[in-house]
Amino acid sequence: MQTQSYFYEENNWNKPFDESLDSENTLIICFGSTQFEHVKDGFEKLISTFKKSQIIGCSTAGEIYDDLVYESSLSVVVMKFEKSFIKISSVKCDKAENSFEVGEKICNNLFDKNLKSIFVLSDGLNINGSQLTKGFNKISKDLIITGGLAGDGADFKETWILVDNKPVSNYITAVGLYGENIHTAYASGGGWKKFGIDRMVTEAKNNILYKLDHEPALEVYKKYLGDKSEELPASGLLYPLMIKEEGYKESKVRTILGINKKEQSITFAGDIPNGSEVMFMKATFDELVQGAKDAGEKLHKFDYKSENAACIAVSCIGRKLIMGQKIEEELEVIKDILDDKVTLIGYYSYGEISPLNDGTCDLHNQTMTLTLFWES
Repeated sequence: MQTQSYFYEENNWNKPFDESLDSENTLIICFGSTQFEHVKDGFEKLISTFKKSQIIGCSTAGEIYDDLVYESSLSVVVMKFEKSFIKISSVKCDKAENSFEVGEKICNNLFDKNLKSIFVLSDGLNINGSQLTKGFNKISKDLIITGGLAGDGADFKETWILVDNKPVSNYITAVGLYGENIHTAYASGGGWKKFGIDRMVTEAKNNILYKLDHEPALEVYKKYLGDKSEELPASGLLYPLMIKEEGYKESKVRTILGINKKEQSITFAGDIPNGSEVMFMKATFDELVQGAKDAGEKLHKFDYKSENAACIAVSCIGRKLIMGQKIEEELEVIKDILDDKVTLIGYYSYGEISPLNDGTCDLHNQTMTLTLFWES
């Protein structure tokens, strides 16, 4: 496997393209500005150079290139597989209620006895990430499925996914990686701590929360946020919910996508099951950096032996808002852990997709999630 990364900003690529990497088994992953016109010229040069390659990508809440974070740019990794092959499937999701069926359909489209892993990029707003991952799991729980939801800064207005080299909304796209020589490692870490009392979800439907302890959910949330409540939904990223769901050993963190003042409800990136226990979360800068470091160290459990590799970092917009100008420190601790032969790019998202400890794919929020690809 050959890898190369590129970065586009202010009408310039940081280095010339290596055209020898173009092939039918070359995967290019792009993370770029929500305002696609800012990177359109650079993207058109990319696709005109890599005419045979298969390209996926999404909008972000910040682009990661090496251990730096940018905005209004395009961060790209090129992976030319020598012994493995790839296939892309893109499916439209008109309604969040259809997320399960879309996940199932994508996996059906990609499934093959040689399929080893799937990397997925999803619309960040018109989706229920929990149902999407449950749709993936219905096909096979042995597959490694990772990825993330697209971002839109802290605006929550519109996100895009690349489909046939065009930026479009309301789509989920995924790439399947096939063959005995392809390897995928994954890890995630948070760093959030609970505060306040535990509360019970007394009314919710899918990913919309209506009542906590029989009180209107938005009213309860505003009590915790105080003056920051006027900045919802963006300020809600600073105080996500942790869920203890019956039947699951691991707690999950859920982050806000939107609010409905009339209904006093809150829409989250994933399901908020009725009867589950929830608690408000907060984090310090040091705790978030440690969470990222924990994710990097978890990669050591996989059988990676200094081959050429690409690492895709998908972190959460909430972490970026809290860490502010120091956000790159969570990337620096990961870079220090990774081998010198690993190319690092990624983005800040509205949700991260990665397996739980039992291997089941699920939606994560407010985590640093890592996916490492290499061939043996």
